Amino acid sequence: ILSYFTKSHHFYTSSNIYHKDLYKAGDIKGRLKSANELSAIFGKKGVSNTNKIVIYDNGKGKYAGRIYWILKYLGCKDVKILNGHLTAWESARKPITKNPSSRKKAVFTASVNKAVLATMADVKSGSYVVVDVRGAGEYNGTEGKTARKGHIPGAKNFDFSKVMSQGKIKSNSELQSMFNAAGITKDKKIILYCTTSVRAGVVFMVLKTALGYPNVKVYDGAFNEWIATASNKVEK
Repeated sequence: ILSYFTKSHHFYTSSNIYHKDLYKAGDIKGRLKSANELSAIFGKKGVSNTNKIVIYDNGKGKYAGRIYWILKYLGCKDVKILNGHLTAWESARKPITKNPSSRKKAVFTASVNKAVLATMADVKSGSYVVVDVRGAGEYNGTEGKTARKGHIPGAKNFDFSKVMSQGKIKSNSELQSMFNAAGITKDKKIILYCTTSVRAGVVFMVLKTALGYPNVKVYDGAFNEWIATASNKVEK
């Protein structure tokens, strides 16, 4: 079991990996390091690509979702997110500890799954339904900290938080109804993004794994990369 946030309480057998340690340096924040670098980080923490992996975070879902997508991108087969995260674990009166835990180093061998990674060229191709999973204020350009505000032209808005209720993922029937109403249907090829695509991960998990959508990608460069190219237009 792995936790992916900084908190004083955790499971007895968990490893802790801070999601920002997985990103490369540079002006465009949030883009992934190379597969070899990521493999080394996970392996050092005692995580193998052959492990059964359960991810949890502080209950917001976005950090666990980001790591979920990263692990699926790296080719891990057996990855799950703990529904309700640490709050649900504590509510069930399961044991937690403040003591640091560690696992022996492991061999993590990445088998990159490019089918779940979108590039800027994919976004521009017109072949996908592009979905912005930020809040309405960021999407409309009235909120946010980015240098240029708004959204990628033509993108639909679906706030990632809508997939959860009180920290847990909603039922498949509720989820499917919401996505159908938003025009995000199984017959479409879909690209998800936010500012750094942290929030996109949990929506990826819901669409791909819970609902069985066949064609879902995450734009890892996300809005930060999009606006770094001056010729890329932004809508509000």
